[in-house]
Amino acid sequence: MNPASTLSLALLLSSAAASAQLNLLPAPQPRNAIYDAPVYYPDSVAAEIIAEPDFTAFYLEDPDADYVPSLPAYYRPVVFDTFHFLDPVPMTHAKVGEDSPMGWIDRLNFQNQLISNARQRYIIDYPAEIIYNEAHLPEPPKHYIATVDPNTAIITVVEDIKVAPVAAGAEPAPEFEKRHWIRKFNAALQFSQAYVSPNWYQGGNNNLNALLNLFYNVRLNPKMHPKWLFETTLQYKLGINDTRDDELRNYSISEDLFQFNMTAGYKAAKGWYYSTNVTFKTQLLNNYKVNTYDLKAAFMSPSELNVGLGMTYNHTNEAKTFTIDASISPLSWNMKTCLNHKMDETAFGIKPGHRTVSQIGSNGEVKVTWNITSNISYRSRFFVFTDYSYIQGDWENTFNFAINKFLSTQLFIHARYDSSVPSNPDWHKFQMKEILSFGISYSFSSL
Repeated sequence: MNPASTLSLALLLSSAAASAQLNLLPAPQPRNAIYDAPVYYPDSVAAEIIAEPDFTAFYLEDPDADYVPSLPAYYRPVVFDTFHFLDPVPMTHAKVGEDSPMGWIDRLNFQNQLISNARQRYIIDYPAEIIYNEAHLPEPPKHYIATVDPNTAIITVVEDIKVAPVAAGAEPAPEFEKRHWIRKFNAALQFSQAYVSPNWYQGGNNNLNALLNLFYNVRLNPKMHPKWLFETTLQYKLGINDTRDDELRNYSISEDLFQFNMTAGYKAAKGWYYSTNVTFKTQLLNNYKVNTYDLKAAFMSPSELNVGLGMTYNHTNEAKTFTIDASISPLSWNMKTCLNHKMDETAFGIKPGHRTVSQIGSNGEVKVTWNITSNISYRSRFFVFTDYSYIQGDWENTFNFAINKFLSTQLFIHARYDSSVPSNPDWHKFQMKEILSFGISYSFSSL
């Protein structure tokens, strides 16, 4: 269709005279009666209409043909839905898409753009003529079928839902698998290295550090199970560095942490859940003091298990970039263990000759996940427990800077406070560990 033919059709729609032909149905009418009603075309354009055309075949045969398609929606009663911010229609070119091999698409887009502008202009200029509002249109009446069971004499009434038959040869609609569990996995192997020549003017030592970080998270899909909360996290960190001071070993362990976290709950109010929280952490490998065979840490020596009952607040923003879980457990049980007989259990707050110690108290936990940008993420966990005679807390912070899909830089900061350990002259009851590393990483997520 050339602009002149389309413009005439648009002017016809926007004229007050045409409104009498458009408003064919009295209000109110169900929306199916309006949108599916037979269309009566004005005599001025009926002669130009080609019934049920094949757009592609028609324009490929004659790309320069002037054509008025049979589009019934242009002649139905005008229904107001909302105000659209439309681009202005250029009216300076004699042909639209004339030099394009697929110019018929450009002409159809031009026609739809022109009709949309004319329709909205008509709604604005003649609001009294618009008798239909999409928000107020009633739904089509429902049809029901009643059946009687002759054995029980029970009458069953069900809605008769019409299903459009599938055309012969048509592909069946795709089936989408329901995801009840959302999984996230991240693995990173990162390094830091320094080389100093023997004659370096400031002196120094060569060193090589390696850090392995495995993170796996599984949570129940809140869209499929809105009343339940369940999330499990498994994490393992192993840091190894070479040592020049230890004559018995070529390496030392700077980080060895296996940690399991679980939160399960049932919805109490918007964002709040009755919940239970479980946390367990320990070390897997033996770690020795420098130039001795005295153990500093070993498997289950120490280890901590904490179980709490209380409430959890869960919130995720609309963009799915920020998630916070805050748990308060007025009733909490905490157990520390030191199962290795070669270690001093009193260093972990356990009485001499005992291997475990249990406390009853309260705990609180806050977990935050924040995708700051597309390549910068932040993950934090703050945990505190007290039996009202002592207090201990951990604050773990991980910043991940992704360079590309397989390279990343990671900054890990772990602050800890334990009032039961001996005081340090400089740090007192506080402890801190910081690791900055660079290396390869791999991640996947089910969403």
